[in-house]
Amino acid sequence: MIERRPFAELGAANHGWLDAKHHFSFANYYDPKRMSWGPIRVWNDDTIAAGTGFPPHPHADMEIITYVREGAITHTDSLGNVGRTEAGDVQVMSAGSGVRHSEYNREDVTTKIFQIWIEPKTRGEAPSWGAKPFPRDERSGQFVTLASGIQGDDDALPIRTDARIVGATLKAGETAEYPLGADRHAYLVPASGSVEVNGVRLDARDGAAISDEAILRVTAIADAELVLVDAA
Repeated sequence: MIERRPFAELGAANHGWLDAKHHFSFANYYDPKRMSWGPIRVWNDDTIAAGTGFPPHPHADMEIITYVREGAITHTDSLGNVGRTEAGDVQVMSAGSGVRHSEYNREDVTTKIFQIWIEPKTRGEAPSWGAKPFPRDERSGQFVTLASGIQGDDDALPIRTDARIVGATLKAGETAEYPLGADRHAYLVPASGSVEVNGVRLDARDGAAISDEAILRVTAIADAELVLVDAA
């Protein structure tokens, strides 16, 4: 089953400095049919103006993955971590027992990110943060694991849940496959371009809620950059 969620129908909030689109209920956007997808709780598509950002605020017991599409985001937190994550790269914050953080666009250009929240399998653990570069050319024509809580994904950023975040870049006409196990929930978004997923077309920034599909066969209609979450 693949449920297409067109970009034009997503929840929206424009604060001037922040233009946010919500794939799931978030803040003042509420849709009882889109509260979560398995343990995936949030997928925000954020456009952040230059020199602005999210001031310090708290989180607890959530795995928060930030995929930078354009520009860069600078993170600081109450653990003393400071880091700049740029386009194509990924950062992960395991909020655990509690952490305060800020996320600012310190650049002189607009920054665009996907921010994804996934429920952890355990609660109250020590918070942590990490970031890692994932060059787009190394994802050419194939899915590469970016963050994971699944045993064996040693090169990925660690998260504390039974989930995997993967990315791919496909040229028009290229196809990549991803096996999806039974009882898994997947959510796929093209950051750019257009694709066909098991016969369903997705355009840039559309979402697809996926279940009961043994294999995802993704073919690019136009050059595409993809992010997929596979979660139990």
